[in-house]
Amino acid sequence: MSGHSKWANIKHKKAKADAQRGAAFTKVARELIVAVKQGGPDPDGNFRLKMAVQAAKAVNMPNDTIQRAIKKAAGDTDSENYEEVVYEGYGPAGIALIVEAMTDNRNRTASDVRYLFSRHGGNLGETGCVSWMFDRKGMITVDSETYSDGEDGMMLIAMDAGAEDLKVYDDYYEMLTSPEELDSVRRAVESAGVEWSEARIVRVPKAAMTLGVKEAASAMRLVDALDEHDDIQHVYTNFDIPDEVLEQLESEES
Repeated sequence: MSGHSKWANIKHKKAKADAQRGAAFTKVARELIVAVKQGGPDPDGNFRLKMAVQAAKAVNMPNDTIQRAIKKAAGDTDSENYEEVVYEGYGPAGIALIVEAMTDNRNRTASDVRYLFSRHGGNLGETGCVSWMFDRKGMITVDSETYSDGEDGMMLIAMDAGAEDLKVYDDYYEMLTSPEELDSVRRAVESAGVEWSEARIVRVPKAAMTLGVKEAASAMRLVDALDEHDDIQHVYTNFDIPDEVLEQLESEES
């Protein structure tokens, strides 16, 4: 079991805050469309759609809006067609980044991503240039406020469900699995009566780069700029920020 990283807690809280922005609806709607076109409109038989519906609920998308998006994607052959693309590159201080996007215009998105990398001290690279630094994992998160039996209870559930690792943070638990076992572990968690908040495939760095104040500030600006782009779904990096550096950055912002 591992966890208790202040930087990880901040990233989680930031993701929740970002979900409240209007752009979150755009990103979730695209995931719903792609999931339906790949696996059909029934969440019970389409795990990716089930995850997308949960993500839509997490950003407070109304249920009727979710259902309309699913029906439109299932029945309208002329509805938007989004292509999934992955970009790789290096940021300030040589950090590695993997950017997952959904776009209806590959050239536009590639140009935008290249510009953002360049503007914030990075370089967009070739396919495969940094992906070897990451492992693909299944991730299931559970908000602490929805689970009251503490770390020991969650550890037992994670072990019984077949999770590879459990990370404990301030306000959530994170289980990691192999990508192939994500759905079975998710079902086991549900069978134990635990409500999960997010389940998806993620990229976990094999080793983390520790950044100082200046490098951390630059890296965070690049990640924020990428996150704010409508076409970009997820950004993965291999940097870590020590608590004392975070505290200094926070004091400079206040």
